[in-house]
Amino acid sequence: MDWALFSNDGFYFVLRWLHTFAGIIWIGLLYYFNFVQGSFMAETDAPAKAQVTQKLLPRALWWFRYGALFTFLFGLTILVGRWHQNGTEFFASSYGVTILTGATLGTLMFLNVWLVIWPNQKIVIANAKAVAGGAAANPAAALAAPKGLLASRTNVMFSIPMLFFMAAARHLPLAVSLESSLMTVAAVVAVIVTALEVNGIKGKLGPLTTIRGVIGCGFGLTAVLYVAMEIIL
Repeated sequence: MDWALFSNDGFYFVLRWLHTFAGIIWIGLLYYFNFVQGSFMAETDAPAKAQVTQKLLPRALWWFRYGALFTFLFGLTILVGRWHQNGTEFFASSYGVTILTGATLGTLMFLNVWLVIWPNQKIVIANAKAVAGGAAANPAAALAAPKGLLASRTNVMFSIPMLFFMAAARHLPLAVSLESSLMTVAAVVAVIVTALEVNGIKGKLGPLTTIRGVIGCGFGLTAVLYVAMEIIL
């Protein structure tokens, strides 16, 4: 059967399709939490907040975290497969530079979901259910909520350059050659992104407090990373 879908290219197409499908679920819910639900929770009354936290949030977070997991796994499979096919030269190209930048941001976002956002949201949800059942509030919930929010806002900021560089891999070629300073680019990206990730775990919201601020920071980060690449390469 000589169908395109059953070729090597077809295999990678299916992986990209599934990667995109899972990513839409993940990033769509990330934006829902930050752009829609957060504003609603700030304005609504206590009974409505309790219902959202106890019944809606656990369902949404299930799709959210497993969307993140499968987005990561499908993306990792694609990169490993391409590396196996083409060797390290695959990454020493415009496609490699941009896709690895996007993948680095996506990996940090995935880790934030499973290691920061979800553990803290579990505390918040458990506390809401306990209080509804007549138990005393868990003091840890008051600390968990802002930690989860900071990591979530950091993910929104990262998502904007992540999507930019993922798309750029196929549609915005950079002038990469054997003489390009690829290690310098990697170091600059690593320093900037690591500093922002550390802040996302242990720092403060700052400009990420507002939706306008987090979107502005995301576009600003995209511009900084892109300009740095063009100058260094």
